[in-house]
Amino acid sequence: MIKSFKHSDGFLARQARLVCDTVVPYQEKVINDMVEGCAPSHAVANFKNAAYLNKNGVMPENGEFFGFVFQDSDVAKWIEAAAYSLAIKSDKELEKRIDAICDIIAEAQESDGYLDTFFTLKRPTEKFKNLLEGHELYCAGHMMEAAVALCDVTGNDKLLRIMQKNANMLHRIFVVEGREGYPGHPEIELALMRLWRATGDDKYKELAEHFINIRGVDGEFYVKEAEKRDWKIWGNNPKNLKYQQSYAPVREQRDATGHAVRAAYLYTAMADIAAVTKDEKLTEACHALFESIISRRMYITGGIGSSRIGEAFSVDHDLPNDTAYCETCASIALIFFAAKMLKLKRDGKFADVMERALFNTVSAGVELDGTKFFYANPLEVIPGASGVAPVYIHARPQRPGWFGCACCPPNAARLFASSANYIWDVEDGVLYSNIFAAGELELDNVCISVETEYPFGDTVKYTVKKGSAKLGIHIPEFTSKDFSVSAEGKLLDGYYYVDVREGDVITVKLDMSPRINRANVRVAANSGKAAITVGPVVYCAEGADNHGEVFGFTLNGSKAPEIKKETIDEIGGFSDAARDLGEVYTVTVQGTQLIPNDPNSLYFVDEYSVKKRKIKLIPYFMWGNRGLNEMRVWLPVK
Repeated sequence: MIKSFKHSDGFLARQARLVCDTVVPYQEKVINDMVEGCAPSHAVANFKNAAYLNKNGVMPENGEFFGFVFQDSDVAKWIEAAAYSLAIKSDKELEKRIDAICDIIAEAQESDGYLDTFFTLKRPTEKFKNLLEGHELYCAGHMMEAAVALCDVTGNDKLLRIMQKNANMLHRIFVVEGREGYPGHPEIELALMRLWRATGDDKYKELAEHFINIRGVDGEFYVKEAEKRDWKIWGNNPKNLKYQQSYAPVREQRDATGHAVRAAYLYTAMADIAAVTKDEKLTEACHALFESIISRRMYITGGIGSSRIGEAFSVDHDLPNDTAYCETCASIALIFFAAKMLKLKRDGKFADVMERALFNTVSAGVELDGTKFFYANPLEVIPGASGVAPVYIHARPQRPGWFGCACCPPNAARLFASSANYIWDVEDGVLYSNIFAAGELELDNVCISVETEYPFGDTVKYTVKKGSAKLGIHIPEFTSKDFSVSAEGKLLDGYYYVDVREGDVITVKLDMSPRINRANVRVAANSGKAAITVGPVVYCAEGADNHGEVFGFTLNGSKAPEIKKETIDEIGGFSDAARDLGEVYTVTVQGTQLIPNDPNSLYFVDEYSVKKRKIKLIPYFMWGNRGLNEMRVWLPVK
């Protein structure tokens, strides 16, 4: 849908423009080491050094590999984001610069198709000998995705040809020659499916299925692999089968485990393959794994992976707020998984998860100015402890300009630039509106414009400007009991189906009343607390709006929250770069502030002094844009 839908205005249009105007240019400078004060990247330089080595047979001066073993993937994700940005905003000079990087990548590729600068520069005799930690297949997967995006948007197939050569080599090694092993970090599986669709070459689908089918069959593979080498990269425990999603063959897996990003990338590929092959056991596993996440292991913000240790899922209902990891990449991967689940079953709950993650955790991962980013996304921040104390060291209270491990910033960029692919979908002749967004969808036989201020408005208007179609409108769960559509149709599994033709105007009215949410009592961190949502957006209390503090506040659960539309200037404290956000909903709730009589006493027996207080809440994605502040999503309630 990327070239078929054009944003007009609203939040997602703003995020797409931000990627084009700010994020892509900024990240291009970062990966080329041109931004002072940022963690060094050297990602492009690694490709230049590998190209020099291939051409001259000697290492260039100061040419040692720099960065993490997966540094190549930062370049791949930037290319993908930049390619998608070109569908939103034409930029011939950017196209030329992308093409120049593709030339460097071509020169860095070895004659047999191998492409990975870490191993080319640092361990040329150890290729595919450490699949557990080496990330060769992960990096290849991201570059395949970049290649498909670039060709789709611009028609430039240079990178596509490079990655076909790479994929052909991988198919020969792992399928034809039967080399043992499967990726330590899944990603290439979903990328191979994209490459298969782009080229029609069945080898790529076969290789994707191969990696899925053998995963976990030999649960001791990584142990045996480790025994054959005397070196390591991370020191990953090859016996930790749950961490690397190899504790059972994938068709037998039922609990989402291990590294959250790896897991969700794997599940995305499983769902994609299941939809294509109609594999019932694989389909059953996908549904069980999705339920494991959303029913027992997902934050209200759409964040997944609660543990800093291993960036991983923990156990059921273990969802701490202050130490939450919730990697931005993990929620992006969850969106990918949910989108593929829609291909297995057209059910609104998958679209609900997509927009929950998109409007909250992923959006919080990018500062409103587009040049600072979160890796982890906690639901509670304590200045002086968050980002400082060892247990909170990952939970930064303010976004830095870059990371040594910079997987999240370009990942968020490529998602926002390609949001059209999740907003709209076409299947079996039905146009599916999964996420409300203002803009125009134009296909060969139909053109539909959408007017809405969602998620900060309660009305969506579809105008059919050309042709006819069956339209499937996602009715989000939050409004499922109170909505209206101005045309007769049928509601099935969270989608409202209506036949439309040229001249029709369909208006959908949503219930955007603030909701007071409670958590399952087994979520110990939220016992006796509540969180506020408006539509798909989660709200938080930040010190900037509440006299500098939020941890002494208690919410009065019997009083209905008040909702108001405000501009950035009316809320106050935000930079000029945030002004184009327009009006957003803010929420005010009635509550009390608990004040100790002696603020210096660690413990005391006296009662608190109680002061009635109005507590102001802002969208969670907006927190951390006004300096160091206390922040809390879940508030004690009485």
